[in-house]
Amino acid sequence: MTEVSRVIEAPPEAVFEVLADGWLYAGWVVGSSHIRDVDPGWPDVGSRIHHSVGPWPVHVQDETVVTAVEPGLSLALEARAWPVGSAAVGLTLVPHRQGTLVRMTEHVVRGPGKVLPGALQALLLKPRNTESLARLADLATGKHARTKSSRP
Repeated sequence: MTEVSRVIEAPPEAVFEVLADGWLYAGWVVGSSHIRDVDPGWPDVGSRIHHSVGPWPVHVQDETVVTAVEPGLSLALEARAWPVGSAAVGLTLVPHRQGTLVRMTEHVVRGPGKVLPGALQALLLKPRNTESLARLADLATGKHARTKSSRP
């Protein structure tokens, strides 16, 4: 399993607010290029984001489904991109003196990528997930700053 982490200078509620907005998924998940639809109730267990993965015109249309959620604390997803496969992705939010420590785990659960050794999966996934957390941080801190400045 590959794990990356990052401290985001926003409270867990602000970070989770970005995760809970399925329309923002392509804004922070590296590789997701277009959101076609978000199920009502996202991020309830079983709800889906219908997305495209990869660059146009060779993108793959697939979906990501919520497998577990604890609002404000964690989100578990199965991200699909057939024929490549699918991966279990976990995001955990921990209060931190500077905001929120976000831990992101990922491992391939189906498809051709599953036969890759863990070290090779990590070599491929770690840089991608590090960038995903950087993008999540930008969205969460920006949104949090706007919310704070609009309060009387």
